[in-house]
Amino acid sequence: MSKSSAGVALMSVGAVATVIGALMYVLPGPGLPVLLLGLAILIAGAAVKFTSR
Repeated sequence: MSKSSAGVALMSVGAVATVIGALMYVLPGPGLPVLLLGLAILIAGAAVKFTSR
């Protein structure tokens, strides 16, 4: 797996985790940690993708 593919995979997982965290934040549940973790994974994936060019 190339670094660009790993970046895209991390960005995909981060986007899903961000959406899940946002839903859990609106609904009763511990959504803020999941939301922040999803954003961190999304940013890390973007960094990997754009630095592997």
